[in-house]
Amino acid sequence: MVHATLRKSAPRGDEKIPKPILRLMLALVLASLAVTTYAALTDAPHVGVPVDSPVIAERQLVIETGDAQSVTLYAPDRTLIEHLDHGGFITVVGSAIDRERAVHRQPAGAPVTLVRRANGRFSVIDPATGWSMELTIFGADNEAAFARLLPAEGGN
Repeated sequence: MVHATLRKSAPRGDEKIPKPILRLMLALVLASLAVTTYAALTDAPHVGVPVDSPVIAERQLVIETGDAQSVTLYAPDRTLIEHLDHGGFITVVGSAIDRERAVHRQPAGAPVTLVRRANGRFSVIDPATGWSMELTIFGADNEAAFARLLPAEGGN
């Protein structure tokens, strides 16, 4: 018969974060504060912000999420564009829009604007809340899910 040996756990007072780690954490906080203060005081240019570019194509859509997977796309006049049982990324974006509207206490069902810009970027813009999402950063497949909903070249 094998007997399990129980070890006494160390008293809670002995569990401490080593002082060098605490000093590094404090240094990180102070360095972050210094960089942020410098950027604010010197009006440093923003980096990592998408460059604004003219809109070359756009379409108004109502994105209605059904459950964790399905999504239905409508024109603003409620004409059915497409129903997808497995909407993938479109369902995710629809859920994000639903959440943003709930936070801002805006009604669901208002159209969003899908845009293609001259520089090749795609965005979804929610005029009801001011929220927007750059689709290009989520990869070619996810971007293509929305790109196919726009005219091939220009136009509205």
